[in-house]
Amino acid sequence: MASSALAVIRVSGEGSLQLLSKVVKGGRPANERPGNTINRCIMRDGDEDVDEVMLAVYRAPRSYTGEDSAEIISHGSIPVIQRLLSVLTRCGFRLADPGEFTQRAFLNGRMDLTRAEAVNEIVRARTDRARALALQRLGGAIAARIKAAREGLVELRAGLEVAIDYPDEVHEGDGLSATALGKVIALLEGLTRTYRQGRIYQEGVTVAIAGATNSGKSSLFNAMLRQERAIVSEVHGTTRDWLEGLVSLEGIPVRLFDTAGLRDTADPLEAEGMRRTEQVLSGADVVIYLVDSTRGTNVTDDALLARHTGPVIRVWNKVDLPGGSAPHGFIPLSATTGEGLQRLEAEVASSALGGAPDDSGQPLIDSLRQRDLITRALAALGRLRDAGAQGVSADLLAVDLADAMDALGEITGEVTTAEILERMFANFCVGK
Repeated sequence: MASSALAVIRVSGEGSLQLLSKVVKGGRPANERPGNTINRCIMRDGDEDVDEVMLAVYRAPRSYTGEDSAEIISHGSIPVIQRLLSVLTRCGFRLADPGEFTQRAFLNGRMDLTRAEAVNEIVRARTDRARALALQRLGGAIAARIKAAREGLVELRAGLEVAIDYPDEVHEGDGLSATALGKVIALLEGLTRTYRQGRIYQEGVTVAIAGATNSGKSSLFNAMLRQERAIVSEVHGTTRDWLEGLVSLEGIPVRLFDTAGLRDTADPLEAEGMRRTEQVLSGADVVIYLVDSTRGTNVTDDALLARHTGPVIRVWNKVDLPGGSAPHGFIPLSATTGEGLQRLEAEVASSALGGAPDDSGQPLIDSLRQRDLITRALAALGRLRDAGAQGVSADLLAVDLADAMDALGEITGEVTTAEILERMFANFCVGK
């Protein structure tokens, strides 16, 4: 807990406004105030005033949780917050579980599970791009596509039910529209293809800068961070250990590493630094490999480039110096002047995403839960398509169709269990 200018304490549930009336002084009791109003009042502990606050009252069902609720906007010092929590606990409230407010909103029909997950994604967003994508999902973009897919399956089920109810009048398989099924499969496959990019925008990637000593790694590290973090020197072996910084590249959260230079050395400290460099490189999602244009590549460069299996962006640094023209396959760069930096950062983003960013405006999923359930639905629909082509009876086709519909229902919460909800909301922060 940290101090701040203001703090917001949220209470919700049946009888919450009656309990709050016991500790609020000034104006009408909390349980008699109309919804969607805010007033100044005093929070009390027995006969003692604790803090002057603003009290916002919300009435069911027009509240975040769908229940009677209130928000206490107090001063943000730690003693004030602790005292107010103590007052509320002693008058009958309990501390909320992680994600409990959003879980109540779901249970009371205020949002489906895709929107509930988007709430957590907005809280955890580390770049403006991640925020925008999460807000799009909160607006129901994913829910709308799942609803469209499920409605398509409902129509397929209606056709199968006709075949089941009137088997003598309908040939086996005639109740299954291959065209309608193909549309649903295409819609769901399109969503699954967005998962990689959606996850990267939310979770980020690790990028390591590597190269021989004095190739300009620390200068590039500082340039990408837009601040002087690493010591820059013409002396070989200045960087003995890796440095780490956080930066947003094309909307992707990036953990950027500056590593020790690679060369043959008898210095045990420098050798240890190079060993750690190898560890960082092995775990990096993308490696930026710098070559000093005034020296060119050598055996060490060639060996590392050959054995690294992940994405490697080759950079020809110091092109501002004479003879700095970049060979084929290298990005020309001057880490000191910034020439080529924008192109390099775009290439890092493209390598991390596995292609160009999706600028179509279509929603991206970043939830592993959603991706797995869509995959399950697609597997069931694949079985359904194959069985339909083989003339399998309608009643057996209906089994795979029901499995696909259940999977899509779990995505939005139309089909769910207490265990699923507990697992999902456990990752939320307290207060949401």
